Amino acid sequence: MSNNLIANKTFDVLIVEDEPILAMAMEVKLKKMGLGVSGIASTPDNAILHVQNNYPDIAIVDINLNASKTGIDVANYIWKNFQIPIIFLTSYYNDKILNEAMDAEPYAYLIKPCREEELKVAINTAMHKHQFFFKNKKLFHKKKDKFLYLSESIVYNKTTCELFVNEKMIKLTKNEKKLFEILTNEPGKVMSFTSIFNFIWREDVYDLAKLRSLIYRLKNKIGINPFENLYEEGYRIVIFEKNS
Repeated sequence: MSNNLIANKTFDVLIVEDEPILAMAMEVKLKKMGLGVSGIASTPDNAILHVQNNYPDIAIVDINLNASKTGIDVANYIWKNFQIPIIFLTSYYNDKILNEAMDAEPYAYLIKPCREEELKVAINTAMHKHQFFFKNKKLFHKKKDKFLYLSESIVYNKTTCELFVNEKMIKLTKNEKKLFEILTNEPGKVMSFTSIFNFIWREDVYDLAKLRSLIYRLKNKIGINPFENLYEEGYRIVIFEKNS
């Protein structure tokens, strides 16, 4: 069985590009792959309106739209409100732009002009990761107990994803929140390294050093390490049994 998602299913793609010739060239490439193009938006407002009315499967967004809003602004809105996967397209990049773009949680990042094969790989990878991510994310919403005690003085609110130490809320980063979310869905259950890494960073191959670094920073932030590492299996969160 082929793992080529483009060969197995037609996706509707939104192109967000302010240069008409480049947008039409992208449309031709996508249609040659057998994909549908739900539309071409040349401005941020038109892109947002299109998503609201058509809900495409994926959006290819140019970062520089020569408008008050950037492609990053558009991508942030699309992802946060519709969870539609984003592929960024740009003619140049630097560390500042790349860091800003990563906040929108794109699935891929392409430099113009991109070859047809690069585009095909990016779309296949994006849709594969997106489907895997949301197939597993459905498991993380069975939240029975609102509060989990990690110690007598450390409490985690599963509903709001907030952590309190001595009744003072501790500011968590996006990745720290995701780590708590996956490990507190079924407290005590071991989550594999692959599942954790895919949920936090949406990458298929996990980097254990990266995960350990995240846990180390959290341990220093809250004063304890509530995450138990089970050799070659994964992590689980250790819950404090609070006396009634």
